[in-house]
Amino acid sequence: MVRLKEIAAAAGVSVMTVSKALRDKPDLSVATKARIRTLAEEMGYVPDLSASGLRNRTSRLFGLIIPATTDPIYARVQMAIEQNAQELGYDLLFAQSLGKPEREEAALKRFLARRVDGIFVSPVYRRPGPSHFFTELRRRNLPTVILGHKAPFCEEFANVETDDVSAAETATRHLIELGHQRIAFFAGPSASPWAQERLAGYRRALRESGLADSDSLIFNAGATVEEGAAAALQFISEQPAATAIQAVNDLVAIGASNTLLNQGLRIPQDLAVVGFGNILTSEFFRVPLTTVRQPKLRLGAVAVDLMLNLLRGEPVATRRLAAELIVRTSSGTLRNPVL
Repeated sequence: MVRLKEIAAAAGVSVMTVSKALRDKPDLSVATKARIRTLAEEMGYVPDLSASGLRNRTSRLFGLIIPATTDPIYARVQMAIEQNAQELGYDLLFAQSLGKPEREEAALKRFLARRVDGIFVSPVYRRPGPSHFFTELRRRNLPTVILGHKAPFCEEFANVETDDVSAAETATRHLIELGHQRIAFFAGPSASPWAQERLAGYRRALRESGLADSDSLIFNAGATVEEGAAAALQFISEQPAATAIQAVNDLVAIGASNTLLNQGLRIPQDLAVVGFGNILTSEFFRVPLTTVRQPKLRLGAVAVDLMLNLLRGEPVATRRLAAELIVRTSSGTLRNPVL
């Protein structure tokens, strides 16, 4: 590793002069700074950011915790955060919670040991009660941005979220406008605020359209392809006479649709299907999926903006982003119900 004294010797100046030049101090001439920087680059000098962080009391590091790298929504959010943070001179430490509070807390300990300047986290939503993770963040007053909806255990923090109520309502209204009057809803995890909002949007659209809001049309479907497939089998078994299915996310919609198609049902001729999220697979599924496009890259960019506000000590408020309905083949038009 090239050291400052080696650059100083090659340039014929003091170590202090080299240090000032590399830190762009104003008491050196532009020509001197340019000469020393060029020489440092030619010699392959790499600055010691950890030493700089000790001097400045910053690490230029952010921590990021998402559910999993395989989650198609958070993969895009992560990409946006990393790109925007890098442009600002920050590196990213990364962890997966895998939906487990203990992994979330372990990641926090690692990040604190690395003296991160702030944390982005998609929370592990749990039943009401305290969270050691967020209690510790509050105690340390560490700048924190929630990726997604707040819950009681993290309601004091800044967050960025999709307006899931309005987006789900729009999706339901799309099916109603096609003539569907019995629309099943494949619901997500009951502890997750985003799943609660999407169910609320579905119910609001039914009520405002004068349609029955029946619990017999609600199926617990979780959040994965496998859970969507299981919910579809239950749907077929119970025969609720629905002509359309609205899924809490695209993974559930795809799992359900695969099962329905494999059982000989046609989409959209027999059943219309709508998802939520607009993951890449939705456009290229066997029957291209009508869905709600979440602004994934925008979510990540806004999260970084909120973090900068926190670092500057500026007030922050919840940022709620609109989503857009993307109509494809799977919603179709109303046909005679077969179930």
